[in-house]
Amino acid sequence: MYVHEVVARTLAGHGVDTVFGVLGDANLYLMDSFRRAAGGRYVAFANEIGAVLAANGFAQAGERLGVATVTSGPGLTNTVTALVEGVRGHTPVLVIAGDTAAVDRENVQSLAQRELVAAAGAGFEQVRSPGTVAEDLAVAVRRALLERRPVVLNVPADFQWQEAECPPPRPKFVAPQAIAADPSALDQAAGAIAGANRPLVLAGRGATSPAARAALVRLAGRIGAPLGSTLPAKDLFRGEPHNLGIIGTLANDVAVEHAGQADCVIAFGAGLNRWTTAGGSLLAKKRLVHVDIDRTAINRWAPADVGVVGDAAIVAEALAGRLGEAGLPASGFASDTLARRLASWPEYADRGTEDALDIRTALIRLDAAFPADRTLAFDGGWWGQFGFNLMHVTHPSACVHTSHFGSIGLGMGSAIGAALAVPDRPALLVTGDGGFMLGGLAEFHTAVRLGLGLVVAVLNDGGYEAERVHLRGRGLDPALASFDWPDLAAVATSLGGRGHRVRTLAELDQALDAVAEPDRPVLLDIGVTQPPPGGGALIGRPG
Repeated sequence: MYVHEVVARTLAGHGVDTVFGVLGDANLYLMDSFRRAAGGRYVAFANEIGAVLAANGFAQAGERLGVATVTSGPGLTNTVTALVEGVRGHTPVLVIAGDTAAVDRENVQSLAQRELVAAAGAGFEQVRSPGTVAEDLAVAVRRALLERRPVVLNVPADFQWQEAECPPPRPKFVAPQAIAADPSALDQAAGAIAGANRPLVLAGRGATSPAARAALVRLAGRIGAPLGSTLPAKDLFRGEPHNLGIIGTLANDVAVEHAGQADCVIAFGAGLNRWTTAGGSLLAKKRLVHVDIDRTAINRWAPADVGVVGDAAIVAEALAGRLGEAGLPASGFASDTLARRLASWPEYADRGTEDALDIRTALIRLDAAFPADRTLAFDGGWWGQFGFNLMHVTHPSACVHTSHFGSIGLGMGSAIGAALAVPDRPALLVTGDGGFMLGGLAEFHTAVRLGLGLVVAVLNDGGYEAERVHLRGRGLDPALASFDWPDLAAVATSLGGRGHRVRTLAELDQALDAVAEPDRPVLLDIGVTQPPPGGGALIGRPG
């Protein structure tokens, strides 16, 4: 058969049923065969960055490989920001990129694609010949899953119509397995914890399985420790009375206070970068027990007093058992007083006006209006310090955020991919006005074409608030970062969706009632007041 058929059938053989992309002559026939011969679903996007972001969101929400395809040259250059986002978010994504033929030296789309991909930090796998295309694709799939980053499979355009064999796919990836820790390391960790008066249990992405959650909750109860999480493990402990929520620079004021008082941090599957440790302040003058199945993660960002290599669930159960056998009493750090403070959070003075809602009030109302079991996607932006704390999901995989590269405008593509990965869950995207205008407008129509009931909440303060904060801080005119946008609700309606302009709480409630069961994409253009000064730690502090 032809190479384009081999690629299609090999993708299907590796369990790929959905590919996001933008077509060009270098990938056109690959996707035609994928849809026609392999029975796959090809989802066309308006822009290549949106397609790769959709694969990113699909991988995060569906907890499986995401796949996108683009054509050569500008098709690939348009994906760079999305590639970096995926690399830094550790997302397994395969990007099938067409390339100009090696013999066509003067092709206008010719580009050093390997070097471009390397600069983004993504992996690169070259299809060496028509006869090796199935094997090369299998290697790319394995690398994306194993390395947990985007890998670009580079396919010369002139290969598409060359003949090749299609051997049965042989999976090259072995799923992660539970690893028990060394008993001496467990003894050292138990000793460090036993000597703590105010322990804190912290979970990261590597401790989000149901078994790990249950084991960490048991360990925390055994030692009287509050629970906290990194951003990738957001809401893992939702519902637990001593859940501090996100720890680090995005923490609420109660979490900041109690994490600061801890004298021992027991971290499971957490990277402990500068954002989680608040520039290292979280770990200052504290003992650190760091548990991770990947030994290269331990001591990477923060020096551990005790490092334990092992599965989070197995290690937590073992530690709870050792400490229980030793008769260690609970510390009391996870107190009833703390539980009451967390239950009453947030408390604040509403700063809404006649024509704009307090951003916190808007987010709380949005959170309450949607079913708890939902897919929640976040664009980047200043407002995120509030959104991450005030809106919730039932499991970390249901929260898709796009903050790994510090960009705005990445939410819409990610939300579409996430919505398609778990179609039986309602999907909500929260974005700022700048992010929506930068990267959401074109792909809103993609959601319309797909008939998705995606709800897009645009928190509209008329500009780039992060930049205005910097300008005001220097005594400069913030108008430089302000915009007179069009009526976004009318724009959404003109694109085939439904738009609602919201400037009061009553209008927000009316709009939410109207979109309880959306039959098409809905945009809520919500006018909001600027957040109070002070950042995320002041979210719940009375104004």
